[in-house]
Amino acid sequence: MDHDFTYNFIEPDKEIAEFVESLGTFQNLSDEAKEVVIIPDGRIDLFFSQSASEPFHITLIGLETYPEQRYINPHTIAFVVSFKPLAVEYILNTSIADLLNIGKELSPDFWNFKAEDIKDFSYCCIKATQKIKELLPQKVDERKRRLFELIYTSKGEMSVQELSGKTGWSSRQINRYFTKQLGLSLKAYSTILRFRKSLEHIAQGRLFPELNYTDQNHFIKEVKKFSGVAPKELSKNKNDRFVLLSVLKGK
Repeated sequence: MDHDFTYNFIEPDKEIAEFVESLGTFQNLSDEAKEVVIIPDGRIDLFFSQSASEPFHITLIGLETYPEQRYINPHTIAFVVSFKPLAVEYILNTSIADLLNIGKELSPDFWNFKAEDIKDFSYCCIKATQKIKELLPQKVDERKRRLFELIYTSKGEMSVQELSGKTGWSSRQINRYFTKQLGLSLKAYSTILRFRKSLEHIAQGRLFPELNYTDQNHFIKEVKKFSGVAPKELSKNKNDRFVLLSVLKGK
């Protein structure tokens, strides 16, 4: 356990849970940079952060499709809102198709957050929740609402054809929406969600496929694709490099 690297993630208020998966904070209290591996998890992250070497800034991170090694600067503190895809259109009012595997800096006064705010996690949660409630749409396209509900509850295991049949939305329209809003196909997104669910099993030491992988080799290949390592090494999570896995283990 890395005691200089701390984190805390909580579930959102029920009123915004359709759009937000979690609210979190992390700090690197060390004098040295913290190595982490960012792995695809199907979420869109909004970071409010500052460090000893960087001023307060706000960054919107798009979806990831491959693992990436990054370093968190010494004495970094951050607050993060992790959104579900439906929030892209209805809360953020934008497209993140051009943010695949990258992020972009937002205005420093976005949502009226200040540098001192992120030192108080509870206050940040209240402030962000209140802002998101103000942005809640009066109406959501029921096809989209149903689509994401099915994608999440099936852990990414429903085919495009099945989802199309259950939502009354053509496969072509669904993929066009995904590509336009998120920058990848529904199938690609569903594969990421399946991997994400497998992480929960790996966090518990279950290193074999429990979802609809064709066999053990297929499972290992996909875990390597999205994490960069085999399930056994991922499970060890040396130095808490895989923060998402650490969070899942802590549940």
